[in-house]
Amino acid sequence: MMAYVLINTEMGSEIEVLATIKKIKKVIEAYAVYAVYDLIIKIEAETMDKLKETMTLNIRRLNKVRSALTMITIEQF
Repeated sequence: MMAYVLINTEMGSEIEVLATIKKIKKVIEAYAVYAVYDLIIKIEAETMDKLKETMTLNIRRLNKVRSALTMITIEQF
């Protein structure tokens, strides 16, 4: 199971949050971007429960993360 997550951080904390997120096991890729969102990350997890756990316990609870939009990918047809 894979998901892309768009994250807004507190102003000026993008690089700090990015460095922390890159240390999370389930995070495959992570980038700072110039857009409506500050960061885009790619997460891979074995199950939906593991994905939810990563988002809830490891990402949304980080200081300076203001919001996160999770987009779960679907299997190819």
